[in-house]
Amino acid sequence: MGIARDSTARERGSGIDPAALDEAQLLRELEVIHRTRHDTLLHGSADALANHNVRMAQLEGEYLRRHPHRPVSAGRTREGARERGM
Repeated sequence: MGIARDSTARERGSGIDPAALDEAQLLRELEVIHRTRHDTLLHGSADALANHNVRMAQLEGEYLRRHPHRPVSAGRTREGARERGM
């Protein structure tokens, strides 16, 4: 495919450098990693969980880099939670 992989991803088997993914690919990768998170936490080996942590941080970091001013739901803030009585 010709997409470069960073050395950390190559060493840990984490996949393609998130910066090389187009927007649709990045969102798809994020959906998959969030969907598999719970199962990896409950049933994955220590190495699998460590790899999952690294990859999730890479993907989420890239998303935040691309979308620093993304819309934030009021209910997802501390103030919003206080208003709900949590």
